[in-house]
Amino acid sequence: MIPTVVWGTGNVGRLAIRAVEAHPALRLAGVIVHHPDKVGRDAGRLCGLDRDTGITATDDIEAVLAARPRAVVYAATGDTRPDAALADVTRAIRAGAVVVTPALYPLYDHRNAPPGFREPVAAAVAEGGGSLFASGVDPGWGNDVLPVLLSGLGTDVDAIRCQEVFDYSTYDQPDSVRDLVGMGRPMDHQPMMLLPSVPTMVWGGQIRMMARALGVELDAIRETVERRPLEETVATRSMGVFEAGTQGAVRFEVQGVVAGEPRLVIEHVTRIHPSCAPDWPLPPGGGDGAHRVVIEGRPRIEVTVEAEDDGANRSAGGNATAVGRLVGAIDWLADAEPGLYDALDVPLRPAVGRLGRERA
Repeated sequence: MIPTVVWGTGNVGRLAIRAVEAHPALRLAGVIVHHPDKVGRDAGRLCGLDRDTGITATDDIEAVLAARPRAVVYAATGDTRPDAALADVTRAIRAGAVVVTPALYPLYDHRNAPPGFREPVAAAVAEGGGSLFASGVDPGWGNDVLPVLLSGLGTDVDAIRCQEVFDYSTYDQPDSVRDLVGMGRPMDHQPMMLLPSVPTMVWGGQIRMMARALGVELDAIRETVERRPLEETVATRSMGVFEAGTQGAVRFEVQGVVAGEPRLVIEHVTRIHPSCAPDWPLPPGGGDGAHRVVIEGRPRIEVTVEAEDDGANRSAGGNATAVGRLVGAIDWLADAEPGLYDALDVPLRPAVGRLGRERA
């Protein structure tokens, strides 16, 4: 079995522990935490399992990596600390680990990543013999491998749209929702995630990967952004009160322009309450969120994916599928040559050994 460490126990890390524990080819070998209150706690209790795993959380990064784990799921955030996240990831790769992570947006498409991101990783691979596969939790598969696979079912393809429709009131990550995305902030506040060029930095790599898979040249990648205020004050389940007049909904697109037209589009429609921007797309059936791929062409193909995790909200389910994609790649990466890999390199893996498995 492949000794695997989970680094970080937030929204992604908790799901990663469960995914590693469920995978028959992997063995949970360590859990790295940053908050002192988590040190010494069993990983099973940290991630919501009804049992102990025998692995206690630690903040001793050096000791964990000195044990030379074969794989690391890097689940700590990179949103507000990209340089620190890059340093952590390269440290694990130099220790010989296969690293899978959603934290490094520029490396989703490593072939076109800025040298400041790609070169340190390439150097770490050469030094330690590890590997890297980065993919998003929005989820990445919905913006790269799924649309590419579906495109092959048609005769003619005019355009591809990948869409996330999401109610943030169910998402227990207030720093990201309020500070990065700007929900609940004044309408004249400029959220970091919506600054010009930032959506392209995050999702442009997936546009380029789709173009590469389809064999087309991009004229450009461009962005559109719309924002709406809340008409009345709302209270959420996990993040408190959001005042009337503050930002309540955001809709943006990252568009890959081919032959003068936006042919490859990644669209996010997010709101803090269903009452805001009701004329924008809503999740089917009044749920918390969904991911949709639409292939315009002949025939027109539309696939909507809704995921729930143990009866939890669909935001957790979406994260869980993204984590499943990353963790499910580990055994393939462990057998592959050291290097940098993207979503088009790493095949989707079947759930071998997990059909009908009894859950804890």
